[in-house]
Amino acid sequence: MRITRQNITALLAAGALAAGLAGCGGGNTTPVATSTAGASETAKPAGTVTVFAAASLKATFTKIAADFEAANPGAKVTLNFAGSSDLVTQITQGAPADVFASADTKNMTKLSDAKLIDGSATNFATNVLEIAVPASNPASIASFADLAKPGVKVVVCAPQVPCGSATDKVEQATGTTLKPVSEESSVTDVLGKVTSGEADAGLVYVTDVKTAGSRVKGIPFAESDKAVNTYPIATVGASKNKDLAKAFIAAVTGAGGKKVLSDAGFGAP
Repeated sequence: MRITRQNITALLAAGALAAGLAGCGGGNTTPVATSTAGASETAKPAGTVTVFAAASLKATFTKIAADFEAANPGAKVTLNFAGSSDLVTQITQGAPADVFASADTKNMTKLSDAKLIDGSATNFATNVLEIAVPASNPASIASFADLAKPGVKVVVCAPQVPCGSATDKVEQATGTTLKPVSEESSVTDVLGKVTSGEADAGLVYVTDVKTAGSRVKGIPFAESDKAVNTYPIATVGASKNKDLAKAFIAAVTGAGGKKVLSDAGFGAP
């Protein structure tokens, strides 16, 4: 074929067009990949979330918090444990909390009625009472009725505390009247009286007996099913990090959290 000036011009134009198209295609690929990676990194929750939780949740929430921080390096969980009624008082008075986990629905309802929680609460566990006695069981406790025998030093939770309210329900259901030597503000305080030998018996949760291990002996009783406590969790309305609060709640109610709670003896909601 005879090469003319027109042929050369056409070939050069075609080459330039092909190079331009190749350059455009390569230029679009890298920014898209970089943008996707950036979005993935910012999806991880970060900051500090303050969790107010019932005393009976101390062991499980400590574990769940550690797992949550390990999965989210930019997040930190601050835990505050006490009796549910005490925590409600603290939140009502303006204590900075992002999440509230109660040992009963009654105390959660107090915050809900006061418009102090964000949205609605989620039930995540249940618990029942069990009698805790020193390992040697000095008063020979074998049943709930034994707690009412003369001379038995029994310790319970105060009526406003979930474990105390549950104790009242069992007393009413069984017609048994207890005469405790003290009423404590949290279930862990009751357990402390038993482990120290200050009490012959204490009414705590199944989970507390399991956590205490060999320090106490647990005495199950059939009447405990008269007072099953349901545990709800919610984001506090005044939270300054609601996204992180919701992420922590998701960790509690998700598969990992459920396993930690189940292993500790909590029942499903």
